[in-house]
Amino acid sequence: MVYQKYVKRVLDIVFSVLLLVATSWIFMLLMLLYLITFNLPVFFVQDRIGKNSITFRMIKFRTLKVSDEQDRRFVLGNVLRFLSLDELPQLLNVLMGDMSLIGPRPLPIEYLPLFSAEQKKRHDVRPGITGWAQVNGRNSVSWEQKFKFDVMYVQKVSFLFDAKIVVKTIILLLSFRKDTSLLEKKFTGSHDV
Repeated sequence: MVYQKYVKRVLDIVFSVLLLVATSWIFMLLMLLYLITFNLPVFFVQDRIGKNSITFRMIKFRTLKVSDEQDRRFVLGNVLRFLSLDELPQLLNVLMGDMSLIGPRPLPIEYLPLFSAEQKKRHDVRPGITGWAQVNGRNSVSWEQKFKFDVMYVQKVSFLFDAKIVVKTIILLLSFRKDTSLLEKKFTGSHDV
C-alpha cells in the first residue's frame, strides 16, 4: 500500500526525468525528421481515460497521416511503431501525473460507458506506458483477457510486480515483434467479451 500510494509516484518522476534526459537526442532527431519530410504535425494528442475515470490529454509521436486516404500510414510512422518510439512523449504524461510508467494502457474516452463494473476497476490506478496486458499478448488477446490482466494488475500492484513487467517489456522491445495495433478491433461493449 505504501508502494502504491507514495513510492511508485516518486519512481515514476525519477525515471521519467532520467529517460527524458537520456532520450532527448532521439526527440530532437525525430522532430527534425518530421520537419524535413513535411509530416506535420509531429505529435498526436488525444483524450484518454485516466485514474478514477478522469480524462487527460495523452501525447504520442504521430504515426498516421492526417488525411482521410485509405492507407494512412507513412514510412517514419511505421518505423516508430516498429521500435515503439511513438510512445516516448508519454514520459511527459508520466511527469505531469496523468500516467505511470506501468499500469493499464489508457483507452479512448468513447469506451468509458462500455465497461462493466469489474472492468472499471482498471481505472483505480494511473494508466501506464506499459502494463501486465501488454507483456502478456498485447493485441493478440481478447478484450476480455486484456481487462482481466488489467484488473489483476490493480489487485497485485507492488514493486516486484512492476519490476517483473519492466523486465518483460525490455525483452519484448528487444524482440522487435511486428506491430499489429492498427489491426485491433475497437471495443464495443460487453458482447466483445
